Amino acid sequence: MFSIIKRVLIGQPLKSTQLGEQKLNKTKALAILSSDALSSVAYGPEQILLVLMTIGAAAYWLSIPIAAGILVLLLALVLSYRQVIFAYPHGGGAYVVSKENLGVSSGLLAGGALLVDYILTVAVSISAGTDAITSAFPSLHFYNVPIAIFLVIVITILNLRGITESASILAYPVYLFVLVIFIMIVAGLYQILTGKVSPDLHASIGTPVAGLSLFLLLRAFASGSSALTGVEAISNAIPNFKEPAPVNASKTLAAMGVLLALLFTGIVWLAYYYGISPKVEETVVSQIASVTFGRGTMYYIIQGITAMILVLAANTGYSAFPLLAVNLAKDKYIARMFTVRGDRLGYSNGILFLAVASILLIIVFKGQTEHLIPLYAVGVFIPFTLAQAGMLVKWIREKPAGWKVKLSINAIGALISFTVMMIFFITKFPQVWPALIFLPAIVLVFKKINKHYEAVGDQLRINPNEPDLPIEGNIMLVPVAGITHVVENTLNYAKSLSPEQIIAVYVAFDKEAEKQFEEKWNQWQPNVRLVTLYSQYRSIIQPLTKFIDTVENKAKESNYRVTVLIPQFITKKRWHNALHNQSSLLIRANLLYRKDLIVTTVPYHFKK
Repeated sequence: MFSIIKRVLIGQPLKSTQLGEQKLNKTKALAILSSDALSSVAYGPEQILLVLMTIGAAAYWLSIPIAAGILVLLLALVLSYRQVIFAYPHGGGAYVVSKENLGVSSGLLAGGALLVDYILTVAVSISAGTDAITSAFPSLHFYNVPIAIFLVIVITILNLRGITESASILAYPVYLFVLVIFIMIVAGLYQILTGKVSPDLHASIGTPVAGLSLFLLLRAFASGSSALTGVEAISNAIPNFKEPAPVNASKTLAAMGVLLALLFTGIVWLAYYYGISPKVEETVVSQIASVTFGRGTMYYIIQGITAMILVLAANTGYSAFPLLAVNLAKDKYIARMFTVRGDRLGYSNGILFLAVASILLIIVFKGQTEHLIPLYAVGVFIPFTLAQAGMLVKWIREKPAGWKVKLSINAIGALISFTVMMIFFITKFPQVWPALIFLPAIVLVFKKINKHYEAVGDQLRINPNEPDLPIEGNIMLVPVAGITHVVENTLNYAKSLSPEQIIAVYVAFDKEAEKQFEEKWNQWQPNVRLVTLYSQYRSIIQPLTKFIDTVENKAKESNYRVTVLIPQFITKKRWHNALHNQSSLLIRANLLYRKDLIVTTVPYHFKK
């Protein structure tokens, strides 16, 4: 049943030779890898206004110069990451750049921050998309969390079907979003130019604002910078592009930068001119659409597509997280399972891990976007800063042709990214302080994992200088619970291996039962030695392990190995297992981690 459901949802497995067909062209890559950045225009401008509204509507004009500063930052990041793409065409982005140029710890910090950021990408995007849905249908507001979880599951299934298939499906909503937002911006500007919007709705640019402080301006700038999340995703996902991958990736990055700049500027300007104030129950984009078109068909089209793109923006995380996880896993900093491709040639373990982690975040934060965005943004600007700093070191060390220009670009990018990162920590410390704990903790976990893998490698590696100690013989211990076909099957298997000795071990809870069992055994298997152990506290494990210790100690003297063959019956239907004690599983669980002891299960399958 499970495999049938899996095939319906995920599709038929793809051959390894079809991997080349899973590469993206520029059109699909722009939709998949830029959806996070492009969708952030739906909540980035709103984050600016949420800060400015604390000192009154007269301060809303400040969103214009703040937006201009964010566009300067966007330009610096696009130019900087374009250089990262050509310098590191195999992907990895900030993690690889930082590790190679700033050291392992810096690389792990960047990689850890990005992994967390991609999880937050999914949680924030889905939560924001849910907000857009409930803005149009307020009666659904109570069901924000269940709706968000359902949407995560849908996106996960789409990504498990493979990158090209998901790209083919998800590209249309992304381009529709760009189209309808442009239509809304043009319609809004037309109404403004034709005098249909009253200039009294907003304060004039330059109006004095009471209570204004540098701290508040920096806080608004940092909040609005959340619109730049996802800019780095293209540099992480270069392997997903068709050849020439670096060229296609750089063009896609430039196109994303231009679209993001136009959409962000348009929404900020309309929000200012319309005098829009953020509301708990309605997003800024919803209010702009309502003022521009009224609550008619066009409004619901915009809201529907905005909700869709906000949900699909999570796909940036689904595209970039597995590839970053692969790089970390190849370097032995996270589990090797992240390097395994699934049935549809995607890194399905990374996709599933991302889904589970994002669902947990949505539940913990109750789907409230504003509580997630500060952590989300700080997780972006740490890798931004480290990547630019790493590129500075690279240019200074290698000095390639034109290195001074490249150095200047990355220096500006590093300075701005570092400034924004510090602004986040200073102005939003109550919300972002957890990053100071969990990011070092993640780096520590990475190093512990790496230490384990190195230790495993050392122990697996064959050294020709090490003496070979052959096993001289084998002693088979067979725990038995009665005289049955299950035990008979195990004994026959033990005899076929021709060990030096087979010992059946029976744990009795009653002296009389012990005596009776010995008599029956001697009649049934007179050639197999039986050892009975009396357990006055009705424990099977304790007397059995003590006996195994005794046998092992004697076996070591002759360089013999002890093997425990555990008889186990397998029921025809899985639910039947719940009707049995499963003592064999309990014995196996207790013996499995004992050094120098071989534990083997011998199954006996029931026919009915």
